[in-house]
Amino acid sequence: MKPEQLAEALENAASQLGVKVRYENLAAAGPTGGGGLCKVKGEWFIIIDKKTAPSERVSILGESLATMDTENIFLPPKVREMLAQRRAAIQKSLS
Repeated sequence: MKPEQLAEALENAASQLGVKVRYENLAAAGPTGGGGLCKVKGEWFIIIDKKTAPSERVSILGESLATMDTENIFLPPKVREMLAQRRAAIQKSLS
């Protein structure tokens, strides 16, 4: 899958999980790393800098969704595999 397709599939997954994805102009706030997952007033958001490349969007979305339970939602096999790899990396870093 191309990065644009992966980003779209991850955005759809986020929507199925009730996580809102927002693209904001984060450059004015200083170096942000491109965005990430946050919870505001009980709602989950993934906020991403508008200027990030599709591959970076995939990375941010993947890192964020890897922390969530995605077993009960539809994911294309490539996306499910990517999230499993991210979860494994997160677990390894915590060990």
